[in-house]
Amino acid sequence: MTDRFDMPIRTPLHMDVQDLQLSPAQTRTVVPAVRHLGWRFATFVPALIGTAVLLYGLYRLLAGQGMTGLEWAILAMIGATFVWVTLSVSTVGVAVAGLLARADADDRGPRDVDRINVALLVPIYGEVPEDVFGNAAAMLQDLSSRNSPHRYTFFVLSDTQDLTTAALEWRAFQTLRDEAPAGIAVHYRRRPLNTDKKVGNLSDWIEGWGAAYEGIVVLDADSLMSGRAINRLASELSADAGAGLIQTFPMLIGAQTVFARLQQFSNIAYGWLLAEGLALWARSEGNYWGHNAIIRTRAFAASAGLPHLSGRGGRDQLILSHDFVEAGLLRRAGWGVRFLPRVTGSFEETPATLIDYVIRDRRWCRGNLQHLRLLGTAGLHPVSRFHLFHGAVAYLLSPAWFLLLVFWALLGKNAETNVLRYFNEANPLFPDWPPAMTHIDSAVFLVIMYAMLLTPKLAGAGIIAATPKAVRVFGGVRSFLGSFLVEVGLSIAYAPILMIQQTRAVLRALTSDAEAWAPQSRSAQRHSLRVLFAFHWVETVVGLLLLTGLLAGLISLWLVPIMASLVLAVPLSALSGAKLSSRAPFRLDSPNTLREPAIVARARCARAHLREVLAAEVKVVTE
Repeated sequence: MTDRFDMPIRTPLHMDVQDLQLSPAQTRTVVPAVRHLGWRFATFVPALIGTAVLLYGLYRLLAGQGMTGLEWAILAMIGATFVWVTLSVSTVGVAVAGLLARADADDRGPRDVDRINVALLVPIYGEVPEDVFGNAAAMLQDLSSRNSPHRYTFFVLSDTQDLTTAALEWRAFQTLRDEAPAGIAVHYRRRPLNTDKKVGNLSDWIEGWGAAYEGIVVLDADSLMSGRAINRLASELSADAGAGLIQTFPMLIGAQTVFARLQQFSNIAYGWLLAEGLALWARSEGNYWGHNAIIRTRAFAASAGLPHLSGRGGRDQLILSHDFVEAGLLRRAGWGVRFLPRVTGSFEETPATLIDYVIRDRRWCRGNLQHLRLLGTAGLHPVSRFHLFHGAVAYLLSPAWFLLLVFWALLGKNAETNVLRYFNEANPLFPDWPPAMTHIDSAVFLVIMYAMLLTPKLAGAGIIAATPKAVRVFGGVRSFLGSFLVEVGLSIAYAPILMIQQTRAVLRALTSDAEAWAPQSRSAQRHSLRVLFAFHWVETVVGLLLLTGLLAGLISLWLVPIMASLVLAVPLSALSGAKLSSRAPFRLDSPNTLREPAIVARARCARAHLREVLAAEVKVVTE
């Protein structure tokens, strides 16, 4: 098939590849206000104090007859895991404090902005054409219905390698271009080779056409943004000469299965609170999630070009989770990276099943662990380094939790079942290490950990329950509380399974060079029992080992919830892909499921229209 190409006249903009070992010669200066530093103090100091208090209490418990090396290791591991839990709690606390203090969270857009040219970019690779172009049609129609001061041009940047899919993309593009509202040009380009994946796709566009546009709104294949949200981003970039990137908080849509609806409810009910806290303390040192954000084109070209890294055997290695790194490089050059959590109308989809979620998570794990190698990048702001480190820790916590689970199991129920006593350094032949973590102590520790893990959910739910208007948009008190309990219960059930899967992903990332890449599965599909067993055999085996220990009276009964989740990994995974019927008692409803946003309804209709067009095209070709 001849490569399809419908692009405007080239306006090249050089993309500077950055040297990560050298700081930029000249950078812009961004000085944080004192009140912003106060929010950071209020976030990090309580988290560190809370962790220190827990560690001191455990130390007093363990140090009765002296500390062994193994006990010090357990204590260090608990501290390394618990500090991130307390950080989430303090972020929620900052968000609540900010709401009570009516702290400025950029909830109103700027006025009297200068007009800028903005490119809307959708990089795709083997996606379902009617979904991508249907979303595009909805966004263009919504933009045209608003009196925007800015000028927009829409680009679909395809890296699709399958020729059949590429042909359908071209037909969908022709329909989109012919039906696009006046005043918004639509273009399409397909690269024959997807060199450097999404990073290379965007760099190719910047070096070919970037000079004509002050800003670019980067969208994923499943992104959907209202015209109001896009206008807000463009106006913010126009009004803030120091902003290099402005990120929105995308809300999840389109969830029809148990697992997808679980994520969607959590995102809408609690995610906003964490986002609010992050925006308060991060300020101009925010982060980038790779989509639903606007970027100053020349700033990005001058300061965020990514080099290759040296991988195993000296082979070139692409920076995978590029978005975090690009945000850090923009801030390194002095550009502000802002986060606007209150911009409504920014949406994305989510994997429909547990298996699809894990497959996507494996790629993210590999990229985020790669950030550990980039912590020494010269000139990075400390907060940017924290974002990189936090992204890696998010995955390293799972192996740490798994090791704690193993230690907990080996501690047994009492002195007679405590396997670890045989490793007493002082007297290995005649062990006398006392059962420092008795079943009562284990219960206290478990309650503390679950309380801290659930605090962000409880805080978000509490704020909603205390606000009559918010409760109504969740379907009323009964519906909201029922959905909340179901979400908490299912999250607890899926957590041990995800712990095992992320532990495997970390080991895979550390021992192999590449992860198979395929377009994300966005539609619900039921996996066969064979696939489910093959995918979850490790969790099942670990669960059966714990069950054997429980039946033999060797393991604390407080491990029953974790054991049950692992033993039931296969049926729980099967449940994740079950579609929720309209008659389900608790459907995990949220505002976006009870009252479909106008842009989502418009996208659904546009997808259906394009589906008919492409079906007719396929029929003609086959005949």
